[in-house]
Amino acid sequence: MEMPQNPRGENTLISTQPFVFSSVSPSVENGFDINSPGTKERCHTPLSNGTVLSNTNSPLDSCIQPLCNVTSGKSSPCSEEVKYVSAEGENIACGWGAFAPDCLQFFNTPKGILFFLCMASFLQGMTVNGFINTIITSIERRYDLHSYQSGLIASSYDIAACVCLTFVSYFGGTGHKPRWLGLGVLVMGLGSFLFALPQFTTGHYEVNFSEEFGTCGSSQNVSCTEGTSSLSNYMFVFMLGQFLHGIGATPLYTLGVTYLDENVKSNYSPVYIAIFYTAAILGPAAGYLTGGALLNIYTEIDRPTELTTENPLWVGAWWIGFLGAGASAFLISIPILGYPRQLPGSQRYVVMRVSETHQLKNGSQKTASDPDFGKTVKDLPLSIWLLLRNPTFILLCLAGATEATLIAGMSTFGPKFLESQFSLSASEAATLFGYLVVPAGGGGTFLGGFFVNKFKLRCSGIIKFCLFCTLISLFAVFIFFMHCPNMPVAGVTLKYNGSILPEGSIQLLASCNEKCGCLREIYSPVCGTDNVMYYSPCHAGCSTVSILPKGGKKVYRDCSCIPQHFPYRLGHATAGKCTSSCQRKSLLLVFVFVVILFTFLSSIPALTATLRCVSDRQRSFALGIQWIVVRTLGGIPGPIAFGWVIDKACLLWQNQCGDQGSCYIYQNSAMSHYILIAGIVYKVLGIIFFGSACLLYKPPRGSPDSAVASPPSSSSASENTTDLQEHGSALQTQNSV
Repeated sequence: MEMPQNPRGENTLISTQPFVFSSVSPSVENGFDINSPGTKERCHTPLSNGTVLSNTNSPLDSCIQPLCNVTSGKSSPCSEEVKYVSAEGENIACGWGAFAPDCLQFFNTPKGILFFLCMASFLQGMTVNGFINTIITSIERRYDLHSYQSGLIASSYDIAACVCLTFVSYFGGTGHKPRWLGLGVLVMGLGSFLFALPQFTTGHYEVNFSEEFGTCGSSQNVSCTEGTSSLSNYMFVFMLGQFLHGIGATPLYTLGVTYLDENVKSNYSPVYIAIFYTAAILGPAAGYLTGGALLNIYTEIDRPTELTTENPLWVGAWWIGFLGAGASAFLISIPILGYPRQLPGSQRYVVMRVSETHQLKNGSQKTASDPDFGKTVKDLPLSIWLLLRNPTFILLCLAGATEATLIAGMSTFGPKFLESQFSLSASEAATLFGYLVVPAGGGGTFLGGFFVNKFKLRCSGIIKFCLFCTLISLFAVFIFFMHCPNMPVAGVTLKYNGSILPEGSIQLLASCNEKCGCLREIYSPVCGTDNVMYYSPCHAGCSTVSILPKGGKKVYRDCSCIPQHFPYRLGHATAGKCTSSCQRKSLLLVFVFVVILFTFLSSIPALTATLRCVSDRQRSFALGIQWIVVRTLGGIPGPIAFGWVIDKACLLWQNQCGDQGSCYIYQNSAMSHYILIAGIVYKVLGIIFFGSACLLYKPPRGSPDSAVASPPSSSSASENTTDLQEHGSALQTQNSV
């Protein structure tokens, strides 16, 4: 009777590398009597991929290279332990060349490599998404950079990643992954050192300033003659540093993910990947906290200064974080470089894995399953073509791009949304947004991987789970129908006499402040005792200032534009925005939390589905292509699209010597409605892509997802089995067919 054929040769229970399994009993192993007659006859039973099955020592041993000869009535010399021997004779010990002491083998486990990869992803997130976003304003001030130049610096990371992803994921996928990962972390550390270099190649930061309070009648002057400084040329150094950051991080999120996936059981893989990505999400939170603390230190740490942190000319010690990140990267790269191509014991997970690759009509997946496929550049066009012909993979990439657009847009402008809606300061809004993102983003990322493992979801079930999460987050997006009312601003939303100003009409000057000589360029909001915000103390007509002994808050008095509350006494104002009394604040925060939670909840399952719907030989390359699509269609244009939408809601623009600068005040209702439209559009697109991927996915013949009954050969490779010995009866049945 002919053995049932497996649709892919690599899905059989025979690895391309020979194994040696110890025998618990001298004569019986995994339910097989190795001394029974007919054992050697069954040794040469051909399998679907042309390999032969040997039962000389174990049902999984190779007949071609028997490592231990077992004779009747004698114990195997290999019976003491399980050994895995690479077919190519490659060393699987942890170490650097010949230096591989026994003490290091304690870390030569999936948990060990997970720990070091988590440290690397945490460091990458802290540096690129934490420090960079925190110090952009400081380096603009220090090196005379414009906003578009700092935008180019930030974008250099994504540009480098897109350029390198194809090369790294294709050749690194078939190469020595830990070496690629270690070198990537080294390059990332070099980029951090280069980013801090301008601090040591320029002169001391010196500022000539006079403390002006900006009150009515004080001498106020803004110089509009700005020359081009040679310091702005350091933009190219910062761009190169960010470029190296992007190159170094490229292997981390492609090869690192596949290295984890191929060295653990397939149903444990989502948990490992979720922990890895959770560390990457917690990194920016640490970067914001550390970077913010360092900015309270003067950039010239060895020189005293009369500047205070509240002064617009203050520049903090932005460079210290990058020196620490560079040194940490070099230290983390050392243990990663010592890991072997495959972890000890990983072969068992290869033979236990059931393929869930999307099946093409002409069976092209067999080409990708060839062990020699993808080792040379001539296979690159065919590899790309096979991925393009995989509709499930393409749709998952597009769905990831829509989710990435929302994540990138909200992470960039989420603090601005909270700042405007709840009338918060920039630091308060950033802190509040951090409290939302860390538990929602980090928790959602981890729980996504946990649910896949807990319910043992297969590829089709994972896609349905992603679809469910996207539907829930779509319903939560409708909370943006609500908004908090704008705080009244004199000269912007209200006239100085209390009447409503038409939208778009700005009247900052009135009879109460026309003699104060106020400048539009100086924006320093104050809150009057009438609970109305004023553009500056000068625009409120305040003539004196005092500092409260408790808290050091500035109070401006004798303000001619603020209505009097007592006879012969003018009103006063305090520095900063008025406190919002929005009744919907808690409800808005809860639903924003839900949107973030369910958006991140589908991230790891979607990544897991991507790994499972493509051939094992193409997983690293598929992740690289997916990252290119996600960054090109989502990560890079996302902030631009959201920024353009939010700018449409601006009420008051900054005036820089006649040129339009950034936005000072937004219309809260318009901002909420524009975000609602963008959220609905991208969430609906995500639902369409996930739904189409679920409908078009075709599982392999014989897999649990397939409508075709599973043959004995595939059932013996169930990924839910926790030990190879549980396969004994199935293999015995298969060998006797």
